[in-house]
Amino acid sequence: MGYETLIVERAGRVGWLINNRPDQLNAMNSQMREEFAEAWLELDQDPEVRVIVHTGEGRAFQTGVDVVELATDGQGMERYRESVENFDLHFTSWHQKVRKPVITAVNGICCGGGFHWVADADIVIAASDAQFFDPHVSVGQVVALEAIALLKKMPAETVMRMALMGAHERMGPQRAYELGMISEIVDPPERLRERAGEIAEAIARNSPSAMAATKKALWDALEHGLTDASKTGAFHMTGIWGHPDQVEGPAAFAEKREPRWTPLDPI
Repeated sequence: MGYETLIVERAGRVGWLINNRPDQLNAMNSQMREEFAEAWLELDQDPEVRVIVHTGEGRAFQTGVDVVELATDGQGMERYRESVENFDLHFTSWHQKVRKPVITAVNGICCGGGFHWVADADIVIAASDAQFFDPHVSVGQVVALEAIALLKKMPAETVMRMALMGAHERMGPQRAYELGMISEIVDPPERLRERAGEIAEAIARNSPSAMAATKKALWDALEHGLTDASKTGAFHMTGIWGHPDQVEGPAAFAEKREPRWTPLDPI
């Protein structure tokens, strides 16, 4: 489908999802919210795509909900009340149950609702000029979903500090790296997409089915205690036993060649 607020591209085995409202610092209006739901599924269901990279155009990755739209459209946050109260959300890869690895590449400013895509990605890298902050309380809004999701990556006090400082304190990429929010800083910033593509290409060499099961096992583990998580992980591990990739992987290794993986089963 065509998109007005996003760019969806393919480069070989890598799918690119690019926020494309640069003049609004990629703030998410209602149209972008709807387009995200479709774009994630389009790339996840494309048999040629093995890894998805998410980044932004311009000087910001994402700055949360479009506050101008909230202030001028006559509906404000009421537009989203039912979906939020029912936790019927569809704008991140986690919401859409994307099976493929997702890399978030943070360019420039990431604030407020932008943390949804930091928390819900599998791997996060950031340019050396990235800035992180959460201005919700500074514009009369509650910090909740994004920060709760970040607790799986970062110390609780750090998340609380960011939530309560609001727009009055910014975190740089080095501190974000030290705290585990991101796994790599890319310098110079202009090389961010190139580096994201390199990581994606390396990941794309692996078994799609094994990665999908691995991703499911590890994300499910976040929902459980140690014993239940391990039992669930064992289920996902044995679920791929007998799959053609389990034969192909050792054969390719022994024959010193690139493996010929089986595409993911269609949904």
